[in-house]
Amino acid sequence: MKKVLFLPLFRMQSGHHQVAEALMDMLEKHSNGIVLKKVDLISYTNNSLEKMVTNGYLKWIRYAPETYDLAYKNLFYVPSSREWALKWYQPIFLRKMEQLIAEENPDLIVCTHGFPSYLLSQLKMKGKCDIPIINVYTDYFINNVWGTQGIDAHFLPSQEVKEKLMNMRHIPKQRMMVTGIPVHEEITKIASEQKKSTRPKILISGGNSGLGGILNVAAELKSSTEFDYVVLCGNNIKLYDEIDSWNLAHIKPLSYITSRVEMNKLYEEVNAIVTKPGGVTISEALRKRLPIFVHSMLPGQEAINLKYLKEQKLVFELNQKWPFEQQMKETLKNQELMEKWNTSIESYHNEIELDKPEGIVEVMKLIINLEKASEFPYMTSQTKVI
Repeated sequence: MKKVLFLPLFRMQSGHHQVAEALMDMLEKHSNGIVLKKVDLISYTNNSLEKMVTNGYLKWIRYAPETYDLAYKNLFYVPSSREWALKWYQPIFLRKMEQLIAEENPDLIVCTHGFPSYLLSQLKMKGKCDIPIINVYTDYFINNVWGTQGIDAHFLPSQEVKEKLMNMRHIPKQRMMVTGIPVHEEITKIASEQKKSTRPKILISGGNSGLGGILNVAAELKSSTEFDYVVLCGNNIKLYDEIDSWNLAHIKPLSYITSRVEMNKLYEEVNAIVTKPGGVTISEALRKRLPIFVHSMLPGQEAINLKYLKEQKLVFELNQKWPFEQQMKETLKNQELMEKWNTSIESYHNEIELDKPEGIVEVMKLIINLEKASEFPYMTSQTKVI
């Protein structure tokens, strides 16, 4: 029986975990006889260390976002800085990665975070790992933590990233596939029914912990005459209770949604989404062809994501100094602007080479069964969605 090991990072729910779970569910549904396991290397190394690092990361972003943004870009986005940033703790985690591989003995490793990928690349280059490895990228850029040497396949967010990998890291083209950021197949491409409401409905999503910044536009939302709002509060109980206390028919708070079927239905009920530029949420909205408005962002990764998304004309950035609702109204009613956005969305979808769940599963299964993954002709007749 074959075994696939998935390596996100940290235990808190994030895009790295969501992508891993989406791929695990695809494999479970479309194949037989494969054991699937997901492991966080930091927790595996030391539970207390994982809690300390996670809490420190969250506090840094919350209380000093400017310094986090600067540190992230300087350490993990500048090509020459990787070895300096990682050298202090690399030996410890390399030993733990070797130990994990020996214990689990997988036939394939799928990395949805750059740090495990970097460590595995180091082991491959030292001849200490011969297991096939797939990198699955969860942002619209690739930071320099990701390992690329010795990696057998790359699931990429865009053609632009594919070109950069070929030119800057000299990755063979046959090892790379543009998949977009993978989302769960229960987030369907085709809506089950048309939206019937005459009053537009806007979904406000802030990620897993809730978009607390929505309270900054509370007065405007309360007096809205143009839209209905559904606010995803995630695990932010304070935000949910605050909105619920308004007792307004046109604003509905929702707590954390675990069902992807329910989330898919919600996407199909709304006319647009207001969110942060996190990879998975944006990828889901692009899949549903929802107009995306960005109201705020986390420093570091999301700031870089937003730059790419704006350049590709896939999202609309809201100016926080101007009326929130008025900007959305003017955008959605601007026929010329929406036609240009539709063109951008079509271009985005046309770039994707490997989209069907069956095709993604086929690639992973073929890699498992190959003695030399480098010989695999990745682009087969079934991988391109027409």
